[in-house]
Amino acid sequence: MTSQPAMTMAQKILAAHAGRDHLAVGELIDAQVDMVLANDITAPIAMVEFAKLGVDRVFDRARIALVPDHFAPNKDIKSAEQCKAMREFARRYGILNYFEVGRMGIEHALLPEKGLVLPGDVVVGADSHTCTYGAVGAFATGMGSTDIAVAMATGRIWMRVPETIRFVYRGALRPWVGGKDLILHTIGLIGVDGARYQAMEFTGETIDALTMDDRFTMANMAIEAGAKAGLFPVDAKTEEYVAERAVRPYRPYAADPGAEYVRTVEIDASAVEPVVAFPHLPSNARPLSQVGEVRIDQAVIGSCTNGRWKDLVEAAEVLRGRQVHPDVRCIIIPGTQAIYQRAVREGLAEAFVEAGAVFSTPTCGPCLGGYMGVLAAGERCISTTNRNFVGRMGHVESEVYLAGPAVAAASAVAGRIVGPDAL
Repeated sequence: MTSQPAMTMAQKILAAHAGRDHLAVGELIDAQVDMVLANDITAPIAMVEFAKLGVDRVFDRARIALVPDHFAPNKDIKSAEQCKAMREFARRYGILNYFEVGRMGIEHALLPEKGLVLPGDVVVGADSHTCTYGAVGAFATGMGSTDIAVAMATGRIWMRVPETIRFVYRGALRPWVGGKDLILHTIGLIGVDGARYQAMEFTGETIDALTMDDRFTMANMAIEAGAKAGLFPVDAKTEEYVAERAVRPYRPYAADPGAEYVRTVEIDASAVEPVVAFPHLPSNARPLSQVGEVRIDQAVIGSCTNGRWKDLVEAAEVLRGRQVHPDVRCIIIPGTQAIYQRAVREGLAEAFVEAGAVFSTPTCGPCLGGYMGVLAAGERCISTTNRNFVGRMGHVESEVYLAGPAVAAASAVAGRIVGPDAL
């Protein structure tokens, strides 16, 4: 009997969902999905396409999540109409996972918290940062709203099986260095198209030591290297995280020994400093020691990249007992209502407000130049978000610098980009 060739983690998950024992890289497959996601920008487009299909029900009311998070609470009449349309769609089709304002959060922080995305899942979302869920060992990827409409109707997608790049991180991290710094450093090495339509598999002793929050941050930004998905092995930390949250059974998958990777990238994580990505690409990454004098007008700490509990704890550690620079606006946005509540209960919110920062309801708001921190011409913002393209957070003549929460908080105090050790 001939044994099947070894497969990567991505191949294993996709094979299981395509009803196959083995998949080769490059094959076109029809696969079952475990969760379908859309938000208040992308869902209305998908809903129009869904209507064209002529179906009278969704494939599974429990396996679709609709989250109004980009312009919610509604910032204007147009956004109110978007959210209203999504709300009515959810009611009409009995979608169980519709998260109204007051119960919602930033989608990619909310779904893992609610146990809706799990190890071994295939997850598709009408948002490019759906790849976040690779942190729990799911094959998660963003798709266009038309594909999402079909997935809502049928529970199936078609796609090409991607190659995989293996990233091996070794060494202990320096103080104030976390997942954001590792992924910015990695994107700086390979470029914004360095993993185009490939899966990124994150491994090594450094990865084993990372918190789940740091893993979510890294998986979230896999798309910034062009990746189809970013995957972490399912270990004891993953199992502990999902054990108290999982809403249904799941099956994790691991890469086979001898699996074929398109390449392996080895990184000495102990040499990585806090990293800042300069305008106008996430790959324009520099170690903090090479940043120089960069004055800022605004600091944003939050988003689906860095709005989790660990991120807020780091920011509070830096801001507590200090004052935001008088020339800087500091905006802090927790990823979910649960994180917001914990920040209030454990004194983080008080520390932020006393420092002169704004502490907001969960929203994507400023990340995409939507609201709650849009930039004017000539303004500079240091942000824990994931993109710094031209005009990303406002005027095309504004600038966005990407960093982790500790550096963003320290910069808010100093009025220029610095690390906590400079305060």
